Amino acid sequence: MPNAEAAEPNDLVISRLVRAPRATLWRAWSDPALLREWWCPKPWTTEVRAFDLRPGGAFHTFMRGPEGGESDNPGAFLEVVPRERLVFTSMLVGDYRPATPWMPFTAVITMADEAGGTRYVARVMHPDRAARDKHEQMGFFEGWDLCITQLDEVALAV
Repeated sequence: MPNAEAAEPNDLVISRLVRAPRATLWRAWSDPALLREWWCPKPWTTEVRAFDLRPGGAFHTFMRGPEGGESDNPGAFLEVVPRERLVFTSMLVGDYRPATPWMPFTAVITMADEAGGTRYVARVMHPDRAARDKHEQMGFFEGWDLCITQLDEVALAV
């Protein structure tokens, strides 16, 4: 997956045209019961431990792999514009409390109507090239792209 749309060298970007309309994509994003269905690449599973969809609200997911792997991901929402834009970070937790993340990033998710579907863009900003490269080497493009496919499928089913 190319990183052609990255405006900054420390960003990783995926831009996809998905079939689901923005309203149902937003519903799949904003309902924790639906989020856990698509948030991480299957066969991994997601537990939503906190989901306070407001600026400063906690956003905490815990993922488990089929062979015992785990990924604990506390964070916070920074900006919420229904059906258009969602910004969250691993650098803070609820109520803007500082965090010490294992993977420092801020993600900007945008959704816009396009060609009978939705242009979905995930821009993940890192503090430096080392963090960006580590995230990419961990499988950012493959993993996030698969999650976008899963999101589209969940959104089409609601």
